[in-house]
Amino acid sequence: MNDSLAHLPRKVVSGAMLLLDEAGRLLILKPTYKDGWEIPGGLAELGESPWQAARREVLEEVGLDREAGALLSVEWRPPMENVGDGVHFIFNGGLVTPAQAASMRLQASEIAEARFFPPEEACALLPDRLAARVRPALAVRPHGPPVYLEAGHIRGGPGFTLPWQP
Repeated sequence: MNDSLAHLPRKVVSGAMLLLDEAGRLLILKPTYKDGWEIPGGLAELGESPWQAARREVLEEVGLDREAGALLSVEWRPPMENVGDGVHFIFNGGLVTPAQAASMRLQASEIAEARFFPPEEACALLPDRLAARVRPALAVRPHGPPVYLEAGHIRGGPGFTLPWQP
C-alpha cells in the first residue's frame, strides 16, 4: 500500500434491517455473545456494501432471504473502546408474514432468541445507542425521507424534528 494511503482513517460500517410483523411489532434478536438485544444486521465485510451486509446478516441470523428496502437512517458514531468510529445504516426490511416468521431459523452460534415486540417495548430492550438509531428509523418508515444522525442526535437540518424531540 502506498505510504500516503496507509494513514487514511478506518471506519466500521454496518447494515441492518427493521423487520415488522403484520401487527406492527419489531423483530429484535438476543445475541449469545453479549448482553441485551439487537436488530437484525451487522458489520459489513471487506468490499461489502451496507445494503449487502444487511441482507447477508438477516439471512445468517434468522434464515430470511430479504432484499433490504429503502434507506431509513444513517448514523455516524464516534470511536468506542477498541473500535474506531462507525457509520451505521438501517434499511426497511418490510413485513414478515406469519408463515415467514414460522420459517425463521436462528443461527445458534450467535442468536439465542428472536421475538417481535411493540416498537416502544422493543426500543426499551435495545441498548440506548441502538434505540436512538432505531426510533427515528421507525418514525420515517415507510415513506421516508431517511434521517441522518450523529451519535444519536438528529442532524436533519433546520426545523427537522421527530415527535419525541423538543
